[in-house]
Amino acid sequence: MHYKILIYWNSEDEAYIAKVPELEGCMADGATYFEALSNVQIIMEEWIQTATELGRPIPKPQSKLVAA
Repeated sequence: MHYKILIYWNSEDEAYIAKVPELEGCMADGATYFEALSNVQIIMEEWIQTATELGRPIPKPQSKLVAA
């Protein structure tokens, strides 16, 4: 999987947050940067598996960053 993953520190939750912008609602947290990364990789697989089972479209990874 070649999706962008954004990871940042959230001081309110006191955890690193990892989001996959191309997969709506796909996010995870962790006590460390690497824990958040590992957790979000699991969630990405589950997100894609669930979408496949439900017959929902799976967005293709974007090839480059797009400015908002």
